[in-house]
Amino acid sequence: MSISSFIEHYFQHFNAGQLKRMAASLKQHLEDGGKLFITLAGAMSTAGIGQVLAPLIRKGYVAGISCTGANLEEDVFRMVALPHYEQIEDWRTLSVEDEKALLDKKMNRVTDVCIPEDVAIRAIEKHLMKRWSSASAHQERHLPHAYFYDMLRSSDLDASIEGDKSSSWLLAAAEVDLPLFVPGWEDSTTGNIFAARCLEETISSDCVLSGIHYMMELAPWYEHQKTSLAFLQIGGGIAGDFPICVVPLLNQDMEKDAPLWSWFGQISESTPSYGGYSGAPPSEKITWGKIDVDTPTFVVESDATIVVPLLFAYLLDL
Repeated sequence: MSISSFIEHYFQHFNAGQLKRMAASLKQHLEDGGKLFITLAGAMSTAGIGQVLAPLIRKGYVAGISCTGANLEEDVFRMVALPHYEQIEDWRTLSVEDEKALLDKKMNRVTDVCIPEDVAIRAIEKHLMKRWSSASAHQERHLPHAYFYDMLRSSDLDASIEGDKSSSWLLAAAEVDLPLFVPGWEDSTTGNIFAARCLEETISSDCVLSGIHYMMELAPWYEHQKTSLAFLQIGGGIAGDFPICVVPLLNQDMEKDAPLWSWFGQISESTPSYGGYSGAPPSEKITWGKIDVDTPTFVVESDATIVVPLLFAYLLDL
């Protein structure tokens, strides 16, 4: 039985039933000629989401992606150094001394897996540094992801790659020049490295454009879309909050007549309480002019590392 058939047959109620309805609705949206805009928060790249996201990109289903700086870089870390990652099966019982031992080994823990600093992070740093230095010397300015795209399109990483290139969603995105938006990139490992080199006056901070420039890219891109866009929010935070605001920006701040998002789906464990925007129900977005009263909306309150692979497999007819 295929994954899509399994979901159709066994997922009937509660979060499972909501996932089935979300998947069927989103698949119909794609079959009707629409496309998908995805937001990636959390540690989805380290969770290996590229294994199902890269095929979606290559099939032309994805119109654009908004992601955190961590998801941008961690997809490349994984592609380069996956055999050197360390699995921590008993991570809930780690003592503070155990955590310190991981630090001493230069193993950066993300829940139950550790990213090796030397063969992952530092291996990427030198290639990004070369590009930042060149841009600084020539007074060029580019968005953060543009440096990653340039690195991936070159042969610089070829000798370092020990993981599966076909499972890198960022490589797939670079191959088709997929529109990418990375608000708050400085809140990431490579963003911290960039800031450190700027403080050392090795490079110029002007060579990397900011989140405002990302919004200035997003607004005209959204305004000129020819197909209806489904908005799939994976997790919360800035990755989702940033791009969904482009509609009120266009319509309320610039007094234009841009269409609202055509479809909205959210996969998150956040609860809609105490002003927690990331867990706010879709209906709240109506009051901000982001979606409409008849926009298809779905919320699956569950672990995105489980739900998203199932959803994407359904879309891919796996």
